[in-house]
This record gives sequence, C-alpha cells and structure tokens, in this order.
Amino acid sequence: MKASIAIQVLPEAPNDEELIRIVDEVIAFIKNSGLHCHVGPFETTIEGDDYDQLMDIVKECQHIAIKAGAAKVSAYVKVVYNPEGEILTIDRKITKHAEA
Repeated sequence: MKASIAIQVLPEAPNDEELIRIVDEVIAFIKNSGLHCHVGPFETTIEGDDYDQLMDIVKECQHIAIKAGAAKVSAYVKVVYNPEGEILTIDRKITKHAEA
C-alpha cells in the first residue's frame, strides 16, 4: 500500500439518530469504494495505492453528508503517503488487537 487516510465526518444534525443516519451513509459510500477500510468508533480508515482516488473519496464524503441532509459538515483527516515505498497497513497495525 502506498497511502492511507483516516477520516472523521462530523455532520450538523438535529439529534443523535439523524447524525448516525448521515454518518452511516458516508460509511456505506466508503465501503462501496472497493478499497480496504476499517470502521472505528471515531473515524474510518481507508488504504490504497492511488493517492488521488483516496483524496477524491475524502472530498465526496462531504458531498454525501450534505446530500443526506446535513446543513454543514466538518471533517478531520489524517494522511500517510509514501509514493516510493510501502506504508504500515491497517491489518498490520490492528490485527494483534482484534477480539477473538
């Protein structure tokens, strides 16, 4: 893998149920990207070899949240990119911590 991003999407919503519904739509979009991802309680991590594809996903997450009904959306994004080599993968970072 050449790149990994972690994104936390924070839509403005009138209540927790609506917030969860909007975030679930964003997560569904990410899962449908076909890239390896991991959903955590605060953020979703996605990895791949195409940096531009990952950045397009980050951008589209904002559009998805707005289309789903958020008046506005904030996002926190972390990026690791190594165009000349490999990065630590999701699996390598968390497999030893997975529940049995």
